Amino acid sequence: MKTPSILLSAVLLAGCAGVGPRFTPPATAVPDDWQHWHGGSAQLRETGIAAGQAYARFDDPVLRQLLNRAAQANHDIRAAALRFAQSRVQRDVVAAAGRPRLDAQAGVARQRQSETGAATRMLDALAPAAERDRLTGILAGPFGLWQAGFDASWEPDLWGRVRHSVEAAEADAAQAAALQRQVRLAMAVEVARNYYEVRAARVQLQLARADLAAGEELLQLARLRSGNGLATDLDVARQEAQLAEQRGTLPGLLEQEAQAENRLTLLLDSPPGAVRDMVPMPGDDAPLGPAPDLALGVPGELLARRPDIAAAEAALRAATARIGIARAGLYPRITLGLSFGAESVAAGRFGEWGSRQWSVGPGLSLPLFDGGVRRATVTLRELGQQEAAVAWQQAVLRAWHEADDALSAYAAERARRESAGQREQAARTALELASVRYRQGLSDALPLLDAQRTLLAARRDRVRSEAALAVRLLAICKATGVMPQA
Repeated sequence: MKTPSILLSAVLLAGCAGVGPRFTPPATAVPDDWQHWHGGSAQLRETGIAAGQAYARFDDPVLRQLLNRAAQANHDIRAAALRFAQSRVQRDVVAAAGRPRLDAQAGVARQRQSETGAATRMLDALAPAAERDRLTGILAGPFGLWQAGFDASWEPDLWGRVRHSVEAAEADAAQAAALQRQVRLAMAVEVARNYYEVRAARVQLQLARADLAAGEELLQLARLRSGNGLATDLDVARQEAQLAEQRGTLPGLLEQEAQAENRLTLLLDSPPGAVRDMVPMPGDDAPLGPAPDLALGVPGELLARRPDIAAAEAALRAATARIGIARAGLYPRITLGLSFGAESVAAGRFGEWGSRQWSVGPGLSLPLFDGGVRRATVTLRELGQQEAAVAWQQAVLRAWHEADDALSAYAAERARRESAGQREQAARTALELASVRYRQGLSDALPLLDAQRTLLAARRDRVRSEAALAVRLLAICKATGVMPQA
């Protein structure tokens, strides 16, 4: 009698460690600083961005309000949150498989057995022929059956099947959490980008209208000079053509403004036009608002901050755990069961002690032959783990490339912004000199108007560069996993 219990104890002890591989976080090399791994010219290494504790602050109250609204109303964020909640519940569902199960049942039924069924074979063999018909009628008569009881069962996790299932479910939840962070990061970047694009389009419209007004003044001057014989009709026609070209730029700028507004309202789960009065018109000195304050942190933090890398690592952990689930399917499964209840064909005797029935004992399920399905499943899970490892390596390599591309683009745009600022300052100086000469009567209004148009063109270039610089900063936030904060 001791042999089954000793054998069961040995099996339980042998299976405690499980049969699946243990997951170890993958390791990879990281550069010493952000300039160490760099592609392209060395001139694009210097970005002027601090490398202290990583943060991205946009000191703009309007942008802060937009980011808060999007975080609460954006459909993608809400859907990602629901997917994460589902993954947490799924983990609880999987973990329940390792706990004992208790079911209760009760029922009462009115039934009749067949007079020619299997139950009458015993009568054919034992009952006298004279009594057979009477006994058959009694056995086949309708009767009530009263039943109640409970069943308890528990399957010891001998080979780690449940443990690996819980590990895989937890990894799926971690992946869902990482993807939720990725959605929030992408949403914040898109809100800020479209916000700056709306402001930039409005400044461009403002400058285009000012340029158009200067062109109309030049046209009036050209007509006046032509009437006095100081210019030809060709000069007037050229100025009219240039003025028509300037008018043609307005519809494109209006379209850019409308599209940026609609992209912004879509992120806020709002109808078109909902943010038109909310986004203010930028001023001349700071057309796009205060410059964002950004710090990158150390390069080694990139692997922990990037949500896609965290999601890829979680997927690798889940794939590793599923190998253990598949390997556990190669081994026997033991279930410990207990049932107790009562059954009676007479309602009055249902509660008597003699109506009781019970059973207790282990059950064994041993896989013998399945055509190689279980072995193939193990191989399939191992190949899935290898694929997940490759996906993780690809995510890490892509992260470094995206970070370097974003930093190089920012460095290049920063140089263009400095050049545009110098051009604007030179155009402003030329306008001041032309104004002095005009007031002193040393020249007519034509050089003054030309200087005004040159300054407006330089300001347009500077605004475009500032908008592009803000977008480049947001690209750095996305590439390095730094959440923009307003």
